Amino acid sequence: MNEIHGLAVHAAGAQLLSYKYDAGEVQANEVEVRISHCGVCHSDVHLIDNDWGLSKYPFIPGHEIVGTVTAVGSGVTDRTVGERVGIGWQADSCGICEWCRQGDEHLCAKSQPTCVGRNGGYADAIRVNAKFAIPVPKVLESENVAPLLCGGITVYSPLRNYGVRPSSRVGVIGIGGLGHMGLQFAKAFGAEVTAFSTSKDKEEEAKSLGAHHFVNTRDTGALKKIAGSFDFLLSTVSADQDWQAYVNALRPKGTICIVGAAPSPIQIQAFSLIAGQKAISGSPTGSPRDLHEMLDVAARHNVRAITERFAMAKANDAVAKVKKNQVRYRAVLAN
Repeated sequence: MNEIHGLAVHAAGAQLLSYKYDAGEVQANEVEVRISHCGVCHSDVHLIDNDWGLSKYPFIPGHEIVGTVTAVGSGVTDRTVGERVGIGWQADSCGICEWCRQGDEHLCAKSQPTCVGRNGGYADAIRVNAKFAIPVPKVLESENVAPLLCGGITVYSPLRNYGVRPSSRVGVIGIGGLGHMGLQFAKAFGAEVTAFSTSKDKEEEAKSLGAHHFVNTRDTGALKKIAGSFDFLLSTVSADQDWQAYVNALRPKGTICIVGAAPSPIQIQAFSLIAGQKAISGSPTGSPRDLHEMLDVAARHNVRAITERFAMAKANDAVAKVKKNQVRYRAVLAN
């Protein structure tokens, strides 16, 4: 299949329209994947609207892709036709730099995002470097696994790489598209888990997803009470926060990791970091190694995204709902 059909955006903020492109021959290191499901991530909305100044039009959005391998390049030995795979934010990297050599391909300076400068997953098929097409365990449903490939790895990767373990006290800030998966993974790591949310009505659901405790962040007294309580805080929100209160909530050697991009600069008293040897960090998606591991963990611990399904042809409706934060918790397009 050289011709791929999808839904593209032709100008910043425009509606998605039918679009086709010639993908050429399958390259030696590539696989072609027939897409069954594609998540609608907030990053897609940012790319559609060119909020980050990266978008080149026309392009097909979508980077939380699940489908079946239909063609394998001559140099690919570890993927087979008929295999179900997932593709996330990244479709390629240089393969030879320091970061690629050590298995951190997502940090490669020449990292190729799946739908920046190329066409993504709101389509019937896609081509990517086979290394970035990750086998999906049989027990996972395609619809519920699609959002794990970007949203899921965004919360899994820091939990894993900052050494969360059964003795850890972990807080997840914001219980939405990212946070509801963060709670499940933090529970899978065996940690004591606290959910932070401005919505009191999410308490019951947060506890069903793995939280042992719930903090209503509109209650400033509640934030003061938990000072010195956490080894690791994962902030998934894209709104400004009382960051100093969260740094104060860390135990000595604690870390707050930011995966949701708040609009304003973060201001912290330097001494509050120095005194307790605390850290503030950030984390993007994750490497192919971490994606393999995350899907294995999701399969074993029954971690799944809570999804709302739309037909691929209704992608504009799905994008509009995601823009308005009306989806609980992730929109998924189905072919």
